[in-house]
Amino acid sequence: MTDDALAAALMEIERHVAHGGWDQPARLFALVPTAELIAAEPSLAAQLERPDGVAQDALSSIEQEGFNAGTDVLDALAGIAWPAAVFGCAVVLERLFVPPHVEEQIPDDEAEAETFVAHHPERQDVRVVVGVTRAGGQFGVARLKTRPEELLAAEDLVPGLAQVLSRTLAE
Repeated sequence: MTDDALAAALMEIERHVAHGGWDQPARLFALVPTAELIAAEPSLAAQLERPDGVAQDALSSIEQEGFNAGTDVLDALAGIAWPAAVFGCAVVLERLFVPPHVEEQIPDDEAEAETFVAHHPERQDVRVVVGVTRAGGQFGVARLKTRPEELLAAEDLVPGLAQVLSRTLAE
């Protein structure tokens, strides 16, 4: 599987999640090779195959319906271990942030900091989708609520989150 396949899968996840609008809870997805998924579940072929066929390295995402991260996504991810059949995984989060020139004004108290950021006039809402593979690939995409037509993407978009996700794949 290539990093291009991971990037394509994450962009597809972001489009899927975007249909639900903003203010959604964190969501978790398993990533599996599409060809293996079709081989295991031939009835899915019609949904997963494109007119030009399935790309040899394509990945399909399977949402983990029971995932409930609560308020601490990192703690929730720390308790997850994927079976060997899962090639990779991805998580979708929405967060608020403020520009760097405002960061020094953020209170040290966590509750006060949340309130400060949530009510700051320069705050931005962002949705990030970060994914990793067992082969060591990582990628992330992000969309700002104020710029819905733009999708930001990079291998190291949210490296700390990618590192936590990678641990869920460790055998």
